[in-house]
Amino acid sequence: MRNIVKELRTEREWSQATLADHLEVSRQTVNAIETGRYDPSLPLAFTISKLFGKPIEHIFFVD
Repeated sequence: MRNIVKELRTEREWSQATLADHLEVSRQTVNAIETGRYDPSLPLAFTISKLFGKPIEHIFFVD
């Protein structure tokens, strides 16, 4: 699964730590999501979707 979390984060000029604070996860979790080493749980994916105001399928998708 791919995602555009890094792109959305950089559009807002947020660091990984800032996004992690918003999501109440570690910076390492944000890094792992952005690099595709970790697929977030469904509740976390919905939280990311809500935070960025984008449909979940716009953020997380299969090539």
